[in-house]
Amino acid sequence: MSTAKVAVTIERDLLVRLDRLVKSRRFPNRSRAVQEAIREKVARLERSRLTEECKKLYRVSERKMADEGLSEEATLWPEY
Repeated sequence: MSTAKVAVTIERDLLVRLDRLVKSRRFPNRSRAVQEAIREKVARLERSRLTEECKKLYRVSERKMADEGLSEEATLWPEY
């Protein structure tokens, strides 16, 4: 996977905490720590977006529509 260099401005106390993690070898370097943090945050946001969309569904109505469509189409499916 290709990488790109970016400049990031962060709060000084957060940088101190980050450097402690690198010093204690939790991460090999600052770049890796930031990259993993961003990856985890993006994944969490993507999962929460799916959850929010699912909350919009009205289960009873969705089930009724699914059952209606299935009963009509079931006779059209070929047997294997």
